[in-house]
Amino acid sequence: MTDTQNDLQGWIGRTAVDPDGDKIGKIEEIYVDDATGQPEWLAIKTGMFGGKLTFAPLSGATNAGDDLQLPYAKALVKDAPNVDADGHLEPDEEAALYRHYGRTDFETANTGTGGETDRSADSGTVGRDTSGPETDSAMTRSEEEVRVDKVSRETGKARLRKYIVTDQVQMTVPVQREEVRVEREPITNANREEAMAGGDLTSEEHEVTLHEEQVVVDKQVVPKERVRLDKDVVTDDQKVSEEVRKEQIEIDGDVDRDKR
Repeated sequence: MTDTQNDLQGWIGRTAVDPDGDKIGKIEEIYVDDATGQPEWLAIKTGMFGGKLTFAPLSGATNAGDDLQLPYAKALVKDAPNVDADGHLEPDEEAALYRHYGRTDFETANTGTGGETDRSADSGTVGRDTSGPETDSAMTRSEEEVRVDKVSRETGKARLRKYIVTDQVQMTVPVQREEVRVEREPITNANREEAMAGGDLTSEEHEVTLHEEQVVVDKQVVPKERVRLDKDVVTDDQKVSEEVRKEQIEIDGDVDRDKR
């Protein structure tokens, strides 16, 4: 893919997407090779708030509307080796990036002076492809690998709430009362003197006070138990299914297959 200098300048600020159209991040800078002067790497701001700068090869990028589509999966780009975005890539940093993206043309790409890469958007050409005419006779076969991560999300809330209900309580309470009982006893020698102590005939009254128990109902608040909320961690097995793509290499032409 060959673009003019203005085209390269226009890439900065565009959104980089992967082959499935998933957003990778915003293109921050374009780094060129010191030896060839050709653009080699895209510096892309990734992360939830665009705070991380990740490098991806510019080779193989194509226009996809307003976006720039890279031939690398979003996860692969985000997992690229950490490199300080100081405007310059050292040879060992660039080599680590080449290995991460499965490119075998690092030595070929760095046969010039120094083999270092600087930030620039002034070049008018794009670097070489892994299986292009400038590489050796080998071809890199790549495949997608499923990477599973876990995030914690809120599924609900539980709270304790206390309210008042009214129950009807029935109890049987024994109560006592006094009743008047008339007792008569005959005059005997034992009580004769007491019985004849008064006049012969008199009028008089005797009063007896009667008592009874009455039920008095009272209520008091009595603590019964303590209730609290706690959490248990339960582990379940969840199956994950995802389609992955992989490259296959076929051999065409007159090749002695028994010698492979």
